[in-house]
Amino acid sequence: MAAKKKTTTASTRAKAQVKKKMAPPVPTLERLEAIHPDAHCELDHEGPFQLLVATVLSAQTTDVNVNKATPKLFAAYPDARTLASATQDDVEPLVSTLGFFRQKAKSIIGLSKKLVASHGGAVPRTLAELVELPGVGRKTANVVLGVTWNTPEGVVVDTHVQRISQRLGWTKNTDPVKIEQDLVKLLPREKWDRTSHVLIFHGRRICFARKPSCEKCGISDMCPSAFAAENVGRKPPRLRVTG
Repeated sequence: MAAKKKTTTASTRAKAQVKKKMAPPVPTLERLEAIHPDAHCELDHEGPFQLLVATVLSAQTTDVNVNKATPKLFAAYPDARTLASATQDDVEPLVSTLGFFRQKAKSIIGLSKKLVASHGGAVPRTLAELVELPGVGRKTANVVLGVTWNTPEGVVVDTHVQRISQRLGWTKNTDPVKIEQDLVKLLPREKWDRTSHVLIFHGRRICFARKPSCEKCGISDMCPSAFAAENVGRKPPRLRVTG
């Protein structure tokens, strides 16, 4: 009898949470910051150049995998001038454990050459200049601007930020560009860089894609998807074609 009552209570709680439209953005972020005070960029680097290279390498792979590859890469090529003088055959073996490693090797050599030719080997401090570098898009540029100088032009939207933003009701969009546009309207500019790190930490530690730990989450009372979040912010399963 007790077990049945517990199930009913959990079900009622879930239904009540789903009725909420949106977690209040600033209070929710402040509580998440308190939960994850150590949230930070988890790509190992020394200085803006290494962060730029590491971020380019992180596309379609994990920070853990990148951090395994970059020590040897940065030992051989610690700055733009040294990497600009490298060949494709030099660099590919150092990043071969990463997906799309040939294209990534080409990009980091190319961006290094561009840095040397156009910026004296230094990483520029504007988004417009950064996105002109080979392999660098808006997301990568904002990582560098935010982590290095806290001057991002938006919120970095990766899979964790996308999923949690949807679960919190901060966006109904699935396109990262549109999600970013929603987030910059909801959150103060001085919090844009911090937002991405905090949401990424929360996504990697509590708000998992497949089985979110709502019972352990410190914002479950604020989240409109709490205890019913499994299918929110996830790509629909692929249909298997048979016959």
